[in-house]
Amino acid sequence: MSFRIDPRLPLTGEVRRILADEIGKAVAHLEMAREKPEQGLHKCRKRLKSVRALLRLVRFGDEPFCQTENECYKQVSALLAGPREATALIETVDRLADAFPEQSAGGGLDPVRERLVLRQHELHAGPGLDAAINAAIAACREGLERIDRLALPDLPEQAADILADGARATLRRAKKALDKAESRGEADDFHDLRKATKTHSMHLSLLGRLWPTPIKVRRKAVDRLGEELGELHDVFVMRALLDADGEPLGPADETKLLRKLLKRSEKSLAKACLADAADLFGDSPKRSAKRLARKARDDLAGPQEEAKAA
Repeated sequence: MSFRIDPRLPLTGEVRRILADEIGKAVAHLEMAREKPEQGLHKCRKRLKSVRALLRLVRFGDEPFCQTENECYKQVSALLAGPREATALIETVDRLADAFPEQSAGGGLDPVRERLVLRQHELHAGPGLDAAINAAIAACREGLERIDRLALPDLPEQAADILADGARATLRRAKKALDKAESRGEADDFHDLRKATKTHSMHLSLLGRLWPTPIKVRRKAVDRLGEELGELHDVFVMRALLDADGEPLGPADETKLLRKLLKRSEKSLAKACLADAADLFGDSPKRSAKRLARKARDDLAGPQEEAKAA
């Protein structure tokens, strides 16, 4: 099934279809996670992000439903965050080793990686993961039963305004996060920018040809920025663990190289993220939304006019 709103069909039916498809796939990935937690958890959380992005896109058409469901899937995703993060931190160490081969050639990152692998195993093998998966599956199945409660305006002009308003809210959020990241550079600022970027990427997929500018180039740039921000987020998480009480990643003599490489990686990633985000989100969100609304009205109205004529 396509993760794209078909302008030839009523908006309510399309959103219900996509929600059912994405939530159903999330449940399937959760079942996979019982045997393959690394793959299943990652794929499930991606589906949940898609669901929440869709709800944000159409939320102005049915705010009570969209807000309630968005909070539901936020909580489901939180149930799975710890085990998934354990895998992401191992991947971060591996990226650092690849990015700085000379510095890490002596095995200076090995003690930290071994601790992270042990931590991952404990999280994946313990009873807590199975309980989290069961709770997540139950919540998703209950969500599937609620989909029919969604009711959106289906007239072309109203539907176009809903989509434009939802897209604009995310662009505004990205612009605000970018401004803060440029002025303060805090981890939370980049995290907000990352979430807005991921949501915008999914909005581009959902809107397809309704987007008013060449979409392939923009999607490629947005996805690249999302990857950079994801790597930067993992760096921030790792640095926070290094500073946590109890030295969870090991004593200072075993984490010295990690600290050094994380600092270098953070500097280069932050610079790249700010430059790429400025290119993508420097335009006025209001202006972009107006262009989207105009094109969406034309594209949504066209198929219905053709149907009337036939």
